[in-house]
Amino acid sequence: MTNRFYTAFDSETPGGSRKRDYRTPFQMDRDRIIHAHAFRKLQSKTQVFLSGEYDFYRTRLTHSMEVAQIGRSICAYLRSRGAPLREDFQINSDLVEAVCLAHDLGHPPFGHSGERTLQELMGPWGGFEGNAQTLHLLTETMYQNEAGVRGMVPTRALLDGVLKYKKLFREFPAPPTNHFLYDPQERHRAFVFGEAKIPDELQGGEKLNAFKSVECQIMDWADDAAYSLNDIVDGVKAGFLTIERIEAWAAGAAIDAERQRWLDQLCTAIRGDRLESVFAQKVGGFITACKLRERTNFMSAKTNRYRFELVIAAGAEREAAFYKKLANDVIFESPQLQQMEHKARRVLFQLWESCWRNYVEKGGRVINILPPRVGRLLDAETTEAGKARQICDWLAGLTDGMIVRTYQRLFDPQFGSIRDLS
Repeated sequence: MTNRFYTAFDSETPGGSRKRDYRTPFQMDRDRIIHAHAFRKLQSKTQVFLSGEYDFYRTRLTHSMEVAQIGRSICAYLRSRGAPLREDFQINSDLVEAVCLAHDLGHPPFGHSGERTLQELMGPWGGFEGNAQTLHLLTETMYQNEAGVRGMVPTRALLDGVLKYKKLFREFPAPPTNHFLYDPQERHRAFVFGEAKIPDELQGGEKLNAFKSVECQIMDWADDAAYSLNDIVDGVKAGFLTIERIEAWAAGAAIDAERQRWLDQLCTAIRGDRLESVFAQKVGGFITACKLRERTNFMSAKTNRYRFELVIAAGAEREAAFYKKLANDVIFESPQLQQMEHKARRVLFQLWESCWRNYVEKGGRVINILPPRVGRLLDAETTEAGKARQICDWLAGLTDGMIVRTYQRLFDPQFGSIRDLS
């Protein structure tokens, strides 16, 4: 049965049509993401705790799988609620799954610590942003080869689905540190909008960044639901979140009756060793907190993806924000994770400096640090900004283990392994 929610506009790809087979265009999107090298690398990238430190902590890969499951469940729940959705008019769960699986592809090693460091390093060269880097992978570097293949040829709906932010780096009054697209990605934004002019009323403040397709909104809420709850679970298992620390945090925070109830539920679940089952139920509650609302905007006549928006119950949004605040204050601001940020800065800064000295400045004897293919791509760039982006792409694409081993080979006199030269 044809799904009338989508048209040829939604499945169009940059540069024209792509070869079709027995799969739908959105199934092809999902499959290409799953089989990509960049997706497999997520198994060794930090979510909260350093990848590989313990087997049971979430990585970027397991987090992305959980987000995809929640995203599909939201689609199923909305479909079960009836109007405005019908059997032949519904949000495509394969598309939402693809968007969710792709949403963290651009995140670098060392989690948010690595992202902040690359933002600092790339400040003079157009910035670094995890979401913009995801778009960069989908359109430029995934499946890239020296024969000219660039990107995975994604559909318009997939590209739009991963675009949490649509404002360009240069469109901010002062250089931003996050929530932007790279300036050369303006053409991808234009493609997403079908070359339609962006209205003036969306240009001010964060309005353009808040303008998202319904699939992007589902991914964004599924992401919030996953990490606001699962970061707490991993924090308790790691010993970062104890009842004593939670109570000490609460004593210095503004806790009203609603937040006190969530706090009591959390402590009771920890004492009873029922945290995972209790929070699994909360995931279900966050899914059923969703509904659709019709809206009108400059894209709503072109695609149903902008004719409808996701509305989240205010109580669920407040609860997710509460757990994110708790995790940030007690886990992410802890000395242990701050030490990891210090390490991320040192490792990334020293690798960046070595690459810059040997591939950009080229003063004295040049040492080939980068893999040959990356070195050739960098040498082909004619501007410092282009060379900086190539260095950034290489660093962002490394896993936690790869970047540590690379650093050790270059700077640790006691480390002499040449087994992993990627």
